Amino acid sequence: MSFQNKAIQCVDCGTDFSFTAGEQEFFQSRGYTNEPKRCPSCREARKTERNSSGGDRYGLPRQMFHAVCADCGKETEVPFEPTNGRPVYCSDCFKRVRASR
Repeated sequence: MSFQNKAIQCVDCGTDFSFTAGEQEFFQSRGYTNEPKRCPSCREARKTERNSSGGDRYGLPRQMFHAVCADCGKETEVPFEPTNGRPVYCSDCFKRVRASR
């Protein structure tokens, strides 16, 4: 399939940006079906804002749950609600357990 550069208008700032043939090929190789809606600078700004807020991908604050590490017994917080019968690890123990797999 032959791709051609395509002009798209950014939904945030309204400027036109180019969705290049190379980017289109990359999107297709990853199975993406939607074209980008934001120019590269607005995408980067949105990504930076999300990461600095400590929120989820929608910018909402992440709810944290108290837990006790199943390995070392240290109190910790995790971004999911612990389930009975499943171990929860602090970040140090989680890294060690993950590396041993």
